[in-house]
This record gives sequence, structure tokens and C-alpha cells, in this order.
Amino acid sequence: MTEKTIDKEEWKRKLMEGLKEVYDPEIPVDIVNLGLIYDLKISDEGDVYLKLGLTAPGCPVVDDLVYTVQEVVKETVPARNVDVDVDMETQWSPLKMTAEGRDKFKKIYGYDIVEMWIQTYGMPTEDQKAQSS
Repeated sequence: MTEKTIDKEEWKRKLMEGLKEVYDPEIPVDIVNLGLIYDLKISDEGDVYLKLGLTAPGCPVVDDLVYTVQEVVKETVPARNVDVDVDMETQWSPLKMTAEGRDKFKKIYGYDIVEMWIQTYGMPTEDQKAQSS
């Protein structure tokens, strides 16, 4: 059997596209555009590691979310193993959202969550940014 080379960039692109179908249970925006994919690694052997954030600590449906993410990965690429790690330490904020995520949120709720966050909490300092990454 010949070793097949994995195109990691192609896998990442496909995975991020597929994960746009997974929605956060609290905010009806997909987990990619909410900025909940904290890390995505693909090994040469086809192992996929994904670090997932949560919009709210103690999310009651975290197991369902992890299962859904695992299934999307398995359906999207021929991964050898899928490891989804939930990051309970890093606090999510709207500042992690993509421009597309902000637009989706504005259309749903009628206001810009990032502007409101900055008005309420201010812009994060470099130390705060480093802690949340």
C-alpha cells in the first residue's frame, strides 16, 4: 500500500467550510464565524486536532457540540483520528468573531455586538489579548 500525501491546506479549507454548518446553541451563528475554532491541526498521518471554545462557560450542550464537530470532520475528510478538545480556560468574547459573524449577528439582533462590547468593556489591552489567545 502506498502512502498518500495529505494536502493539509485543502483539508483545513474543507473543514472550516464544513464547520460553518455547526451552530452555537446560544447564538444562532456558526462556530467558525463566532471565532470558536481556537486551533486546528492536521498531522501528516491524517489525525485532526481541533480546539473548540464556548460562548458560555458551563454550556449544557457541550457534549452534543463536540459530537457534531467530530461528525462533520469525519464526513468532510478521511481523518484517521479526530480529537476535539474543549477549551474551558479561554474566555470567549465577541472580539473573536469574523466580519461575517458580526454581520450575521447584526441581521438577527439588530445591533453590533462588538461595538456594544467595546462600549461596555473597552478595547482589550495587549496583556488581555495574550491571555485570551
